[in-house]
Amino acid sequence: MASKISRLVNTSSRVPLQRHLQRTSRNYRTSLSLNSSSRPAPSFPCVEAHAVRESKILQSSVGNSKKDPSTSGPEPAYSWPTPQEYKTYNHSTPFNLVYGGTLPSFDIAYEIWGTLSPSKDNVILLHTGLSASSHAASNELHPAEGWWEKFIGPGKALDTNQFFVICTNVLGGCYGSTGPSSVNPATKTHYGTDFPILSIFDMVRAQFLLLDHLGIEKLYASVGSSMGGMQSLAAGWLHPERVGKIVSISGTARTTPGSIAMRFAQRSVLMADPNWKNGFYYDGLPPHTGMKLARQIATITYRSGPEWDQRFGRKIRPQLTDGEPVQSPALCPDFLIETYLDHQGEQFCLKYDANSLIYISKAMDLFDMTETALEGLDLSPPDSASSVVSSEGSRMMTSHSKSHPPPPNPPAHLDDLAAGLRPLAHVPILILGVQSDILFPVEQQREVADALRMAGNNMVRYYELGGVWGHDTFLLDVQNVGGAIRGFLS
Repeated sequence: MASKISRLVNTSSRVPLQRHLQRTSRNYRTSLSLNSSSRPAPSFPCVEAHAVRESKILQSSVGNSKKDPSTSGPEPAYSWPTPQEYKTYNHSTPFNLVYGGTLPSFDIAYEIWGTLSPSKDNVILLHTGLSASSHAASNELHPAEGWWEKFIGPGKALDTNQFFVICTNVLGGCYGSTGPSSVNPATKTHYGTDFPILSIFDMVRAQFLLLDHLGIEKLYASVGSSMGGMQSLAAGWLHPERVGKIVSISGTARTTPGSIAMRFAQRSVLMADPNWKNGFYYDGLPPHTGMKLARQIATITYRSGPEWDQRFGRKIRPQLTDGEPVQSPALCPDFLIETYLDHQGEQFCLKYDANSLIYISKAMDLFDMTETALEGLDLSPPDSASSVVSSEGSRMMTSHSKSHPPPPNPPAHLDDLAAGLRPLAHVPILILGVQSDILFPVEQQREVADALRMAGNNMVRYYELGGVWGHDTFLLDVQNVGGAIRGFLS
């Protein structure tokens, strides 16, 4: 039967079939031609925007490439604060770093709020996140609102009627402190990637040199969020005798692989930008496209999926052609969440130095306060802390209460972390975690609290916050974050 059908197709139907195929092909070509002529050529405004930005940068930097780098800064200039808007501490002697290398000198930009008491015992050192400047709140030198404006001032969480608040731009930054964009005094050109690898401990050590310069022997409190939460713990570890209280919000004592992976992705797209040039781009175009993409990745980690659902859902932005709405999707941002990420990247790509992002995010990845890691860095606890640890060793593993029992399934490294945190055994500490945080998941803050209690610290307060703001909760939840800080510091 099959062979009979085959013969029919191959003989009697051959000519009609060929004619049918010819008509179909002719009709398809005609249809394609009509559709092509009526359909506009595809456009990619999101790609064209990169070229427009690059053209503007080139135009603005004409004639600047031969300027003295010590006066011109990166080309083009980032939107950095001016030196008149912050104070500067200059450390003029060599500064050895944890991972090797030496800075012959360095500057630390800092700002202040409140009044220093006669005995200098009311000082709060505020630590920043990765990309923040020293401008945490408005002040006389810089009246614009700061990144923690609602938390600093009279009657606020950091009450300037009571406390003298200091915030620095970290070592490695680009907002007044020495970093890769600074001029190397040995070469008279920008450091670029000749800048040595940094650690969180280096940043804190530089801050304490500033405190020494100001004659401040002891802090009332060390306060920080995100990377600042790491610095706050490191400050107490390095100088337990000089830190009265510690506040660590959405931070960690041991960076996890998940957080490392997110920051690695950011560095990868940044370093893949051909304008990065292995970090030596200061006399030409900065890697603005890589910075934009890195910021988009970062923004995803700063917030949460439930918030995206509430704010944007699957809404699509209005698309107009000759004043009429168009429903067909495009290959550039259509969804409101896409336009939001695009805007965030666009706002950031020329406001921060790419090398600073690379160096500081790497320092976050390297942070590990387990005893094994600290010994590997040849970092040992201060002598005073060591004596406390030896005399209080019997208290290890006994500081949990009925309301805070030991974790049922502790990670393998928890004992090692507890041993590393023993210098903090007698410092009151507030740990805040956020349940919707995907960058520093709440398990990391629970782990810090558990390790501190295992190390013998009976003065640990631990709270978990709800809400949908994710990692950025420390910037947005004034009532709960601010209330917890105010109560702990009082």
